[in-house]
Order: sequence, then structure tokens, then C-alpha cells
Amino acid sequence: MAGTIDQKNMMMNTVNATNETLCFIPRDVATGILIGLYSAVIIGGTIGIIIMVLLLCRTNTRSVTITAIINLLVIHGIFILTVPFRITYYIQNQWIFSFEFCRFISSMIHIHMYLSFIFYVALLLIRYISYFKQRDKIEFYRKMHSVVASATIWVIVLLVVLPVFILQYGTDKNKYKPDQCFSFHKEIERRFVFALNYVVVAVIFLVVCILLIVQIFIIVKIMRKLKRSALDHQEFWVQLKSLFFILVMITCFFPYHMFRIYYLKHATECFYYNEIFLGITALSCLDLLSFAVQTYFQKVCKHMTCSIKCP
Repeated sequence: MAGTIDQKNMMMNTVNATNETLCFIPRDVATGILIGLYSAVIIGGTIGIIIMVLLLCRTNTRSVTITAIINLLVIHGIFILTVPFRITYYIQNQWIFSFEFCRFISSMIHIHMYLSFIFYVALLLIRYISYFKQRDKIEFYRKMHSVVASATIWVIVLLVVLPVFILQYGTDKNKYKPDQCFSFHKEIERRFVFALNYVVVAVIFLVVCILLIVQIFIIVKIMRKLKRSALDHQEFWVQLKSLFFILVMITCFFPYHMFRIYYLKHATECFYYNEIFLGITALSCLDLLSFAVQTYFQKVCKHMTCSIKCP
């Protein structure tokens, strides 16, 4: 009888241990993954920005689509400037800068993610409007108009979004250790923050799913119209590039927000898992590099198609 009770106790302890370690990951392993992720962001993101700047020098800056890409390039560039501070912290396992600077660096990855999401959606909506209205492109009347539109967006971000985010993010110093950073998970204890997270997750899933459905509809319609000659038409490649941006959102943003649903109720024990998924969102900085590779691949495909068809 005693043996049976001991066996049951052991089984219960095993189950409890499994539950406790459901989100367990050694700190050394987590920091190694994070250093690798952010190193890839710096290297790939910087190369992508340089290539895109060279490509954009030859394009029409009055295009609304190009304006959205330029703003996306800017937000990626600003975020990449903050990444070395993250890597330094993970290497040293100690925050050597001020608490306020920690709040700023920590908030930037969230600001980058959501601004990138907004620019992706804006870019896709512009292309959808252009497709359904049967226009090659939507342009501003003058270059100055594109500058004013971009400046308006950044004024709103700098004067409204950024201050509100910083004033509400990690404001209680007593909850956190001065030599640690990015551990603002205690903010979730606030009801407003807890509810807002669920709303954001729902909105992102809904918006991306709608965009994906519309994009698949457009691509199928174009393929039925053009059939085998689809690769020869710019219209088809434009829609493939739009699909690429949707795949970036799914690949980089979905894992974080899917895990977020579980994390909201297990914030303390799942801290490092959350940091890794958050680091995956930063890989969206590689979109410009992938976009440039896709543009090169498009040219190669056109050249191969021409070589096959031409005698």
C-alpha cells in the first residue's frame, strides 16, 4: 500500500515538474539563440537597406508604393541601430545603461513590429486598389506630396505613438532590477494591457487572413487570364511580391502573436520563450534583402523565358 502511494506521489511530482518546465529553457541557450537572431538582423537588414537604396535611386519617388517602401526602409534602419544594445546585453548578461534607455530600446522592437505591419498593410491596400481600378500605379501629383505624406506619418509616430508607448511601458522602477533589461512582463498584470494584447492579436490575425484571401483571389484570377504566359507579365510578378509581404507577416509576426495567447497567463515562466518569438519578429528586417533577391530572380526568369522562346 505504501509502495502504491509512493508511486502515485512520484507520478504527481513528475507531472508537476513537466508543467513547471513547459516553458523552461536554459538562459545560456536562450541568449545564444537571441544573439544569433539579432546578428542575422543586423547583417541581413543592413545589406538589404543598402541594396534597396541603390534600387530606389533609379525609381519614381512619386509612386505611393515606393513611398511606403521608403518608410518601411526607414523604420527598419532605425530599429537596426538599437539592435547592438540588445546583443551587448545578451553577451554580458547585464544592462550597463540607464533604466530609461532600457525602456526605449525595449519598446523599439514593439514599435518596429507594429509600424512595419501598418506599412505592409498600406502597401498591399495600395496595390489592391491599383489592381481593381486597373491602373498601373497610383502616384502623387508631385514629389513634395510624397514627402509631406511621409512627414505626416512620422510626426504622428513621434508626437503621439512613441510618447504614449514610452509613458505606459515599464514605468514602475520598483518592479524591475536596474541591471536587467527587456523583462517588462509584469506590465501584463494591468487589466488594460492584458485586454489590449488580446485585441491586438485578434486584429492582426483577422487583417492578415483577409489580405491573404484577397491576394490568392487576385493571383488565381491573373493566372486564369494569362495562363502559361504569366511569367512574362509584370502584373503577375507584382502580385507575387505582394504575396511575399503577406508571407513575411505570417512568418515573422504570427509565431509571436500565437504564443502571446499562452504567454499572457504564463508570463513569468515563459519569459525567454517570449523573447525568442519577439526576436523572430525582428527578422522582418530581412524583407528588403529578400525583395531585392526576388527582383533579381524575376529578371533571370524573364531572360530564361526569352531565351527559350527566341530562335
